[in-house]
Amino acid sequence: MTRHLKLGTFVKTASPHVIEVLGTTELDFVCLDAEHAPFDRATLDLMVLATRATHLKAFIRIAEVNPAVVLSALDIGATGILVPHVDSAEDARKVVAMARYRDGARGYSSSPRFAGYGSLGMKEALRIGDEAQVICQIESEAAVTEAEAIAAVPGVAGLFVGRADLALSMGLDSPRDPRVLDATRHVLAAAHKAGKLAGMFVAGNAERDEFAALGANWFVVSSDQTLLRQAAVAIAHEAH
Repeated sequence: MTRHLKLGTFVKTASPHVIEVLGTTELDFVCLDAEHAPFDRATLDLMVLATRATHLKAFIRIAEVNPAVVLSALDIGATGILVPHVDSAEDARKVVAMARYRDGARGYSSSPRFAGYGSLGMKEALRIGDEAQVICQIESEAAVTEAEAIAAVPGVAGLFVGRADLALSMGLDSPRDPRVLDATRHVLAAAHKAGKLAGMFVAGNAERDEFAALGANWFVVSSDQTLLRQAAVAIAHEAH
């Protein structure tokens, strides 16, 4: 039976071996966190290369929204990009255009990994390139208000609730605040209404199950660093 939830984790450690290890699990994807982790372009290239040796799909949370950053992430073969701070439908249209050839502004070369290093014809490379997924992070009050309009933008694959920054935008200091949870439900409903992925970050399986019941279906669960630390803490605790 096919699992209806898509599950991944943030990778923040600059080592392709982390990808190789995660590839031995039943995760569906990894999200390389170029926004908050120290990844340069060459390291991201190696990390995406490592996913090609596994079943994992590679998403990159980009550090900033500009054509060069989007182009690089997709040329090296990422399945898609997770885009921080998309606050309006216009923001969404701009980033989708950066990621698209047809009806977009992405610069074309047949030589990168996504195009098989020149082994694909231009028509096929364009088709594959335009399948790149653009997932928009909703992490401000303005973005919550605009969630339905953002989800309706052609080329947006999904919405992703960033509860921590959303809380900050509301003047709050907890992603579990009832106002943040209300906003989260609104965004998940907007994604479903548009037939798009309803994504979010969760700390672990308890939150995953809680929000799956509310309609979330694309989860980034924890991170490589946190998973490593939790396992080490458990070992140390059991020795007492």
